[in-house]
Amino acid sequence: MKKELIAAREPKSPISELFRTLRTNIQFMNTKSGLKSLLLTSASPSEGKSWVSSNLATTFAQAGKKVILVDCDMRKGRLFSVFNVPPLPGLSNYLSGVGSDGESGDINIEAYIRRTEVSNLYLIPAGSIPPNPSELLVTEKMAETMQKLEKMFDIVIYDGTPTNLVTDALIISRNVDTTIIVCAYKSTKVDELERIKRDILNVGGKIAGVVINKMPISQKEYYASYYYGQNSKGQMVRKKTHKNKVNFEARIKPELQRDSRLYNMDDNKDNDSSEKDN
Repeated sequence: MKKELIAAREPKSPISELFRTLRTNIQFMNTKSGLKSLLLTSASPSEGKSWVSSNLATTFAQAGKKVILVDCDMRKGRLFSVFNVPPLPGLSNYLSGVGSDGESGDINIEAYIRRTEVSNLYLIPAGSIPPNPSELLVTEKMAETMQKLEKMFDIVIYDGTPTNLVTDALIISRNVDTTIIVCAYKSTKVDELERIKRDILNVGGKIAGVVINKMPISQKEYYASYYYGQNSKGQMVRKKTHKNKVNFEARIKPELQRDSRLYNMDDNKDNDSSEKDN
C-alpha cells in the first residue's frame, strides 16, 4: 500500500477528513435515487484523478460500504501499484476474452476481482494493454459487467481516462449514476472544464461537480491543523498533524445553474484571479 493512500494510512489527517467530507457531499447529492456507480475523470494526465478515486473509495469502504474500484484506463492503468495487487489479468482481459498469457481468459468476472488491504474494498486492475480500449468499453459485455458489479457491491467507482486524450471516460459516463471531474489548481483551464462538461452531457451523462486538487496550504493553515487525541495517561492532548504540500477542495462545486461557470469559485474575486492565472 503506497503512501498516497492517505485515507487508509493516516485516517486522522486533515486530508483524510477532506475525503470524508467529499464522500458525504456525494451521498447527499444522490439521496433520492441512491448512488450505485461513480466515474472520476480529468482533463489531462497528472491532475490527481487516480489519487482522488483511490482515497475516495477507501473512505466509502471505511463507512461500511462494500466497494469495488475499477481501473478503466487500459492504456496506462496504475491502481494495481497503489494497492499492491497483481496487474494481470484485468478488465481488458475479461472484456476481450484473452488472458494475460494469450490464451482464452476466464469468463467469470469474479476471477478478475482483487481483494485489497483495505477492508470492504476490492479492485479490478486495467489488465493488459489492448489495441482497442475504446471498442472494448462500448461493447454490450461492458454494459452487462457494470450492471453485474452494481448488484454485487454497494458502490462501484470507475477511474477513467483523461478526456482531452481519449474518449474512454465519455463512454463510461453514459452508464454511471454521476461523474466527478478532477482538476489541478491553477493548471486546468476553464475552457477545458467546459468542454468536458459539454461532452459528458452530450452523450447523456450526469455531472456531480468538480474536485480541485493540488491546492497549496499556507503556513497559517498548516500551523492551525491540529487534532485531539489521548496520551498514555488517558489525558486529552493536542497533536499537530504532518505537513502536506498539497491539498484539495473537498466540496464538490454544485453543477451548473443556468449562467454560472463549471469552474466557479466561492466569490467573484476568486473567479477573476482564476481566469487570469489560466
